[in-house]
Amino acid sequence: MAEISLFENALKQFNKAADVMNLSNSMRQVLTSTKRELTVNFPVRMDDGEIKVFTGHRVQHNVARGPAKGGIRYHQNVTLDEVKALAFWMTWKCAVVGIPYGGGKGGVCVNPQELSMGELERLSRRFFSEIQIIIGENEDIPAPDVNTNAQIMSWYMDTYSMNVGHSVLGIVTGKPLEIGGSKGRSEATGRGVRVIAEEAAKYKGMDPKSATVAVQGFGNVGSFAAKLISEEIGSKVVALSDVSGGLYNPAGFDIDEVIAYRDQNKGVIEGYPKGQKISNNDLLALDVDILVPAALENAITANNAGDIKAKIIVEGANGPITPEADEIILSKNIFIVPDFLANAGGVTVSYFEWVQGLQHYFWDIEDVRRALHKIMKEAFNSVASTANKYNIDMRSAAYVDAIEKVALATKLRGIYP
Repeated sequence: MAEISLFENALKQFNKAADVMNLSNSMRQVLTSTKRELTVNFPVRMDDGEIKVFTGHRVQHNVARGPAKGGIRYHQNVTLDEVKALAFWMTWKCAVVGIPYGGGKGGVCVNPQELSMGELERLSRRFFSEIQIIIGENEDIPAPDVNTNAQIMSWYMDTYSMNVGHSVLGIVTGKPLEIGGSKGRSEATGRGVRVIAEEAAKYKGMDPKSATVAVQGFGNVGSFAAKLISEEIGSKVVALSDVSGGLYNPAGFDIDEVIAYRDQNKGVIEGYPKGQKISNNDLLALDVDILVPAALENAITANNAGDIKAKIIVEGANGPITPEADEIILSKNIFIVPDFLANAGGVTVSYFEWVQGLQHYFWDIEDVRRALHKIMKEAFNSVASTANKYNIDMRSAAYVDAIEKVALATKLRGIYP
């Protein structure tokens, strides 16, 4: 089977919404083109003295509404196509929640598990120096993504600051609190999913407290989403999974207990005793009220979409459902809240962190949570309203909302010169 192009998938989703809006061909061309694509090949000295060359990318899709924003991931399967698609989605994610950013994304083709801490630091600092020619706190603000974290953001911030000669708090987000991070950032994407899950349940006439939930992926997003959905809403999380496989317990899981088990067992939930072992595909096919795919992209394809029984899908991951699978799921009247709305909590609190860094004034956790909940609820209601107006699905409606904002900004700014 031919490799699925993530960017081609993103364009299909965009064009579906653009057709609804009767968007002009000129505007389509502008909005589907990336502004910049930087690929760097850079040497890193390994612990044994050998020099290895790694490849990394930074893509800025659109900056009509503000500086580029988006994470940097470390993964052995990183490609330019993937980074372009993720930057493209970031543009719409920022627009749909009304944040004044454009879309950016980055990645290095590396398996970080194969590096020592020293090698990881040298790779991170060299990569950030290489892409410094297009980033800046008013140009492009990176953040953590797959296999990157607050420590790597600290190295990025220090590298940039040393290169320019003074501390620059706003150059990256997702930093530790001690060097300009924001309270609530680590939980933010999962908290956004939690807000959207509750809003979606209420919108579909379901009592969120009595809802059953399955969460695929138990990394940062999945574990926080599961914890907050369980603790704050009161829903019953009956299934969880990660790379080691899945677990099912119809009585529901104590998420804090599962997190503690994972953290003591090499980062996997395999072997947790209070659940029946199931596969990731089994989890996706469970008869639950809400399914949260929070693992990697293309988890649900035309091959397994027909097995989905959930009433609501809240996409925690980026691109977990292919366009072909989307059509199959929508034909079954399953309500899908798309990734770039559902998982926008992370970039929203990143925006709060950036603002705090620029002002050198930091907020209390209650202020962060209150502001995040307000933005996520307003965005959900706006997209739901657009879906009703055009009689379209939520993904198309989210694109319509976002495209309208970016297209208007583009028209108001005009084409220079």
